[in-house]
Amino acid sequence: MKAQPEASHFIDGAFVEDKAGAPLEVLHPASGEVIARLHAATPALVDRALNAARRAQADWAARLPVERGRILRRAADIMRERNHELSVLETLDTGKPLQETLVADATSGADALEYFGGFAPTVTGQTVPQGRDFIYTLREPLGVCVGIGAWNYPTQIICWKTAPALAFGNAVVFKPSELTPLSALQVAAILTEAGLPAGLINVLQGFGDLGAALVSDPRVDKVSLTGSVPTGRKVYAAAAEGIRHVTMELGGKSPLIVFDDASLEDAVGGAMMANFYSSGQVCSNGTRVFVQRGMKDRFLDRLTARTEAIRLGDPLDEATQMGPLVSEAQMQKVMGYIEGARTEGARLVTGGQRLNRPGYYVAPTVFADVTDDMTIAREEVFGPVMSVLDFDDEDEVIARANATEFGLSAGVFTQDLARGHRVIGRLQAGSCWINAYNLTPVEAPFGGVKQSGVGRENGHAALEHYTQIKTVYVGMGPVDAPY
Repeated sequence: MKAQPEASHFIDGAFVEDKAGAPLEVLHPASGEVIARLHAATPALVDRALNAARRAQADWAARLPVERGRILRRAADIMRERNHELSVLETLDTGKPLQETLVADATSGADALEYFGGFAPTVTGQTVPQGRDFIYTLREPLGVCVGIGAWNYPTQIICWKTAPALAFGNAVVFKPSELTPLSALQVAAILTEAGLPAGLINVLQGFGDLGAALVSDPRVDKVSLTGSVPTGRKVYAAAAEGIRHVTMELGGKSPLIVFDDASLEDAVGGAMMANFYSSGQVCSNGTRVFVQRGMKDRFLDRLTARTEAIRLGDPLDEATQMGPLVSEAQMQKVMGYIEGARTEGARLVTGGQRLNRPGYYVAPTVFADVTDDMTIAREEVFGPVMSVLDFDDEDEVIARANATEFGLSAGVFTQDLARGHRVIGRLQAGSCWINAYNLTPVEAPFGGVKQSGVGRENGHAALEHYTQIKTVYVGMGPVDAPY
């Protein structure tokens, strides 16, 4: 699949271009080369997309839910048929290795479309007896939903936001990250090919000003953001002006706790998945790895051996296990955290350097003897940098794990399942794992607490965030009025 799309935007069922918009160059992270040239949306295109969404939504909501679901399931089938070419595009756009994108990106997007396509016909209200009278409730769509995506999982994110919105009768205007704008266009085109009526899925390219314009527009009923905490604060405030529905999946500094009775290989593998997958650019990563002292030396020895065996290289080579970071700016940010950790006294176990090759490569890095007050233990690095911290007992590690403004995820490795459940029950996080990490099937609600977010994506919980309840009281007898 070529990287250059047919046009920059997808509006009202067709690709649309307007070269009056600011230029937007797409770089391949493995080489720094320009692979596509787009243009940001002009105000005229924003109007066109929102008007199309508003127009199309009422007819879509009136369709039988099974008809809506059928279209989403057909789109899922098309995505699976084209998984290889969609995965190549994702790799070109993000730099993630093809070994990863083939199993984690378009496939998970298709899972979301299929799941919510099947969910749509099951949505019903309630009947509440009131003696001779009764009450019934209806689930109604919100209207026009704006989705704002992040750059780490662009195909997955548009599907996670679009699938429930469309399944439950809404229309969507989606803004991808300007760093990874390509795959959203293909998802919109596939939905249209599957039979989605024009206007229900619109993709607009642009920068922060476009996002600000969308979340404050009176034609918008709901905003769903995946992004950073600072961006989330701005979006939340702007949406509040119009009393709009909001869900936000933001950052994290999640704990992964390894007790000394854990399976060594499983704990090391889980920690690596929680820090090095997608070159560490995953919001739910368990980047504070708390290892009980009885396990520490064995854990670090095995972790070092397995980390140094990771194969970095051309992400289009299926043998490559780790690719570059998404951009020059992200690479410099991560290198800044690495230098800061050295300065603050963390012990570098392995990695710590930029690779001497084209592109934005940073070696998978492990720091030991990290303390809670160090910057890499408090701030989200969003790169392949693992912090290993020591702990002695359960109460201590729970208190330290919770001592953060974030609350997206948490993990525990132990062979004592009673302890695993007990510890998870006390951790302040929304998405948790016991003896696993970063597995996020669409059936499971996903999201955080504290400053890591508001609301949930996926699972049955998504119904609460893409519909609203209408209550109807039905009087079956004469009105009893005191007047």
